[in-house]
Amino acid sequence: MKLLEKKFFDSRIKSANVTRSEKWLGYLLGPCGALLLNAVLATYLNVYYTDVLNLTGIWGGMFLMVFPIVSKIIDAITNVIMGYIIDRTKTRHGKARPWLLLSAPLVCISGILLFTVPSGSTTVQVIWVMLSYNFFYSISYTMYNMSHNLMVPLSTRDTTERGGLSVFNQIATIMMSGILVALVFPMVIMPTLGVDRAKWIIVMSILSILALPLTLMEYFFTKERVTEETAGQEEEEVSFKEQLKAIFTDKYMLIIFAYFLIYTIGTSFKNLGLVYFSNYVLGTYNDGITQTMLSVIGGLPMGIGIFAVWPLAKKFGKRNVTMWGFVLYAIGSGICWFVPDNMTIVLIGQFIKNIGGLPCAYVFMALFADTLDHIEWKKNIRCDGIAMSVYNIIAVASIGVCTGIFNMMLSSAGYIAPTLNAAGETIAAVQPAAVQSTITFAFVGLETITGIVLAILLIFLDVEKTIGQKQKEIEARRAGGCAND
Repeated sequence: MKLLEKKFFDSRIKSANVTRSEKWLGYLLGPCGALLLNAVLATYLNVYYTDVLNLTGIWGGMFLMVFPIVSKIIDAITNVIMGYIIDRTKTRHGKARPWLLLSAPLVCISGILLFTVPSGSTTVQVIWVMLSYNFFYSISYTMYNMSHNLMVPLSTRDTTERGGLSVFNQIATIMMSGILVALVFPMVIMPTLGVDRAKWIIVMSILSILALPLTLMEYFFTKERVTEETAGQEEEEVSFKEQLKAIFTDKYMLIIFAYFLIYTIGTSFKNLGLVYFSNYVLGTYNDGITQTMLSVIGGLPMGIGIFAVWPLAKKFGKRNVTMWGFVLYAIGSGICWFVPDNMTIVLIGQFIKNIGGLPCAYVFMALFADTLDHIEWKKNIRCDGIAMSVYNIIAVASIGVCTGIFNMMLSSAGYIAPTLNAAGETIAAVQPAAVQSTITFAFVGLETITGIVLAILLIFLDVEKTIGQKQKEIEARRAGGCAND
């Protein structure tokens, strides 16, 4: 029985090289469940709080500003803890994959609890919102996201195979956020949901349950080849302080962190502003067309990019195509910012912007993995978990702060939440000019600025120039260690 249990939890991937089933099931289909749920939450959870639960006015608008920021501080702490734990996890299944397995049921349960807020007093609702939000983001999704993001760096040292897995991984993200959330939801789901709480609970519960089997698929069809290199070898224990020093004294990792901070701030405001921009600036409330058009025309390059971006990255370099991509990114966003209420011009701008965003969407994790190998070459230690925890801290802290600021900006500008009339119909008011300007800046204005800053920053990220030779030296170093043993 024990032998059977051991075999049951083994990876279904046995090959020393990346396989087709690994790409399609472990990196494309498997992540779709949790990524879909997270993409829906990133776009619509704040809408649920402001429009369905009508929490905008609580504490004079301060609740929806302070609560996300405080929650993300908690999330940041749990990310550090999770990174520490992953780096010290030693099992025959790897150091990150076991946490994928544990996260699967937790993501499902916590996702449902986010929306099953009791209809009691305001105090009860506030407490439920805070607890469920932190259960999902600070525990469940932190566990999933950190282990999921480490699978590409830990899968292989082969830069071609690693790049291919990075593309497959991002295809899953693009499919969920760029097709289902951006197309199906605004056109089909949102007009049906309106501000009906019961319908929201049903739909979000289905998405949460779907994440369970797909996350298990990701667990069974991934393999940590980099971790397996040291399996059975006696390794000197590396302190948490040494790992922190290694990543925070490396110029490439600092550039990666700065890049991710700036990029996350821009995309967080854009994601928060998307629904509001479609409802109040470019179109009408839940018209089922405006957001769909933005997603179809603006997101079309993401589909084309599946075939184009990796060949370009191999020819010109991952850093170079990403850097020049951000120039287009800024130009496209600027076009939208200049004329935000003209559908044709906004769609042209979104199309240009998303062409520019292709490289950062598909090849960033490969650059991150190269940087981790560079640190191993320089310091002779792996820092996967702690580096990913800092990476995630930047994400969660930025999103929390951006959400709080965005909600306060809406409240201060005079945002008017929609209501449900006696016939069960959703009635949305015309927003004041100040609210429309705020929403426009959040959706397209800020990304114009961040695109320019990121293009300049990436000039200094030339880690891939020498990574091939450094990987050979790491391999030789390990081979020498094994020979001595």
